[in-house]
Amino acid sequence: MHCMNADLSDLLRLLQNLIRLGTIAEVNGAKARVRLGPTLTTEWLKWSTRRAGSTRTWSAPTVGEQVMVFSPGGDLTRGIILPALYSQEFDAPETSDTIHTTHYPDGAVVQYDHAAHALTATLPGGTATITADKVTSNAPSTICTGDLTVMKNLIVNGATALNGGVNAKAGAAGGVAMAVQGTIKASEDVLAGAISLAKHAHGGVKGGGDQSGGPQS
Repeated sequence: MHCMNADLSDLLRLLQNLIRLGTIAEVNGAKARVRLGPTLTTEWLKWSTRRAGSTRTWSAPTVGEQVMVFSPGGDLTRGIILPALYSQEFDAPETSDTIHTTHYPDGAVVQYDHAAHALTATLPGGTATITADKVTSNAPSTICTGDLTVMKNLIVNGATALNGGVNAKAGAAGGVAMAVQGTIKASEDVLAGAISLAKHAHGGVKGGGDQSGGPQS
């Protein structure tokens, strides 16, 4: 009878260990330890990720994050950590069923609302970098609310409306600051230094078919 009770106790322990809830106690690279109770913490176990082949993803669990431990045969030493469950310490960041979002500890948020068709990325005090041979935007309208700096050539194939004025100067190699191939039309005046195109005076004016002299400043 004693042997039977011992076997039953071992069987119940193994069944209990098949699936356990716990919280991340420590993280070391692709492994972590899970606290399963006041006195029980697992050995270093691998944590599950979405892809781990030629395509790989990475998002390490956080200390205090609630997870599940799946142990084949109830052997905790062979357990696999499966993140994650919302908890009191780390509550759900959203309540809408139309939003897919990722919140980061520095306050950054990447979010898509499929009901509103809105994709937003908030990077407080951060930078966004895209490295590619070519980037194409097919949006019919693009708005930049801050400064835009182009380090190399800017080519515009469509009409350009500049509502805040233009300040052009020659580059470090010198040369012409602006070259225009075609007609320039000004609704008001054009100045060359202090000389007005519309109001400048001409010297050497005589009657008949003679040409006037050059403009006078």
